Amino acid sequence: MQNSTATPTPASRPAPTPQRTEPPRVPTSSLQPLKPELFGFEEARHLLMRAGFGGSPDQIQLLTRWGLKKSVDYLVDYDDIKYAGDADVRSDIMREPTVEERQEYRQAQARRDEDALARLRLMRQRAQQVDREQMREIQNWWLTRMIETPRPLQEKLTLLWHGHFATSYRTIENSYHMLMQNNFLRKNAAGNFGDLLGGIIRDPAMLAYLNNNNSRKDRPNENLARELMELFSLGVGNYSEDDIKQGARALTGYTFDGNEFVFQQRNHDTGGKTILGVKGNHNGDDFVKIILQKRECARFIAGKLYKHFVNDFPSGRPAFDKVAQGVVDDLARTLSGGRYELRPVLKRLFMSQHFYDPLVRGEQIKSPVQLIVGAVRQLKTPVRDLSVLNDAAERMGQELFFPPSVKGWDGGRAWINTATMFVRQNIMVFLLTGRRPIGRDALADQERFEPGKLLTQLADAYPAVNGGDSTAVLDAMLRFMLGRTNPAGRAALEDFMRSRTGKLDDEGMTQLCMLITSMPEYQLC
Repeated sequence: MQNSTATPTPASRPAPTPQRTEPPRVPTSSLQPLKPELFGFEEARHLLMRAGFGGSPDQIQLLTRWGLKKSVDYLVDYDDIKYAGDADVRSDIMREPTVEERQEYRQAQARRDEDALARLRLMRQRAQQVDREQMREIQNWWLTRMIETPRPLQEKLTLLWHGHFATSYRTIENSYHMLMQNNFLRKNAAGNFGDLLGGIIRDPAMLAYLNNNNSRKDRPNENLARELMELFSLGVGNYSEDDIKQGARALTGYTFDGNEFVFQQRNHDTGGKTILGVKGNHNGDDFVKIILQKRECARFIAGKLYKHFVNDFPSGRPAFDKVAQGVVDDLARTLSGGRYELRPVLKRLFMSQHFYDPLVRGEQIKSPVQLIVGAVRQLKTPVRDLSVLNDAAERMGQELFFPPSVKGWDGGRAWINTATMFVRQNIMVFLLTGRRPIGRDALADQERFEPGKLLTQLADAYPAVNGGDSTAVLDAMLRFMLGRTNPAGRAALEDFMRSRTGKLDDEGMTQLCMLITSMPEYQLC
C-alpha cells in the first residue's frame, strides 16, 4: 500500500511563491531648499553637527527660531563674526643659518674641529627640541580654537583642507611653517578653491613636504605636480604621466627662503610645455588655471565636500551611490558655474532637502576631532586637559598636523576598530567625570560637568521634561545626543531610568550621559 504522504515528484511539486524584493530605501536627490516649516530642532541639530561640531540645546533652539535661511547664512557668511584667537608663537626657531654661522661650520669642518662641530650640532638639536614643544602648543591652540570659535564652519573647513592638502610636521620639522599653512587654509576656507590651489604651490610647508623647494629646470621634481592633480584637484585617471612631467617643469623654481615664497627665475624651465592638452610656456599659475578648466576638477572637489559634510562617497551601496553621484554632479555644476566660489555650493547643500533627509542624518562616523570637540561644544563639558585630548585624538588615529601621508586620513569606517573604540569611550568618561583609565584629573572636583543645565535648556524644546517624567527626559536626551529616540540599547537605558526614579540629580544625569556616549549610535552624527 502506497504512503499517501510520500514526497511528490518534481513535476507534481507546487511552484514556489515568488518573493517580493523591496527596493532599497534611498534619500531624496533633491537639492531644492527644505520647506521652512520642516526646519525644526532635529534639523537645526543636524546642521550644527555637520556644518560645525555640534551645538548646545540653546544654540539649536536659536537656529530653530531663526529658520533655515538665516541659520545657513549665519554659519556660511562667518567673516562678519569677530574672532581673533591668533597663536602667539616664534617664527625663527628653525631659521636658516646666517652667513657667519655657515662660514663657522665650514671652517670647523676644514680644521676637523670636533668640539666646534659638536657644539653647532647641539645648537641645532636644541632648536629642534624647542620647535617640537612649540608644535605641541600649536596643536593645543588649534584644538582650543575649534572648541571656542563662534565660526564653527570655518574650523570644520580648515580641518577638511588640512586633510586634503595633507602636510606632516614629522617630515618638514618646522612648526611655524605648519602654522602658516594652517592660517592660509583658514583664511581661504570658504573662499575660492582656485585661490587654495594657487596658494598651496607657494606654501613653504607644502614645497618642503613634496620636495619642490629643490626642483630645478635641469632636475625637475615630480612630487608636487603629481599630487596637485591626483590628490588635490583631478583624481586618479584624469591625467597622464606626461602631464606630470610637464607640470613638474612648470613648477621648477618654486621655492622659499626662510618663511617667504620665492620664485627663482634662473631655476625655472622656460621652454614650451603641453599640460592636459594645453600648449604654452607654462608656469605654476598657468598649471593651476589649466586644471581648473577641467570639468573633472569641479566633480572631484564637489565629491570631497559631499564626503566631508554629507556621507561617505562612494559608499559601496549602489542605490545610495547613484543618488549621491547625482547630487555631487549637481554641486559640481554650481561650483564650476560660480568659478569655484565655495560659499554658493555650501549654502545650496546646507539648504537642500537631500542634506536633511532622514536617511542622511546620523549616518556619518565622527572623526576623533569631531568626537572630542563635539562633546565639549554640545554637552558643555569641561575641557580639562588639552594634552590629554590631543593624545586621545592621536590614539584614535587623527593627530593634528601629523596626517599619515600625503593622502591625509581615510576617514569613515577606518576610524573605528577595537582599539579606537576603547579610547573613544575612555575620553568621553574623562570629559564627563575627569576619570582616566589610571588616576583622575586633579581639577575634576572644581571643573564639574553640569548636566542639569542641559535639561533646563532642553525643556524649551521639549516642555514635558519639566514634569520630571523619566520617559520624557530620556526621549529628550536621546534626541539631543543621538538624533534618534529608539537606539538599539534603549531598553537598558529605560532600566537605568527606572532605577533612578526620583533621583535624576547631576550624578544620575552624568551616568545617563556616560551610558549614551558608550552606545554605537553616539559615534555617528
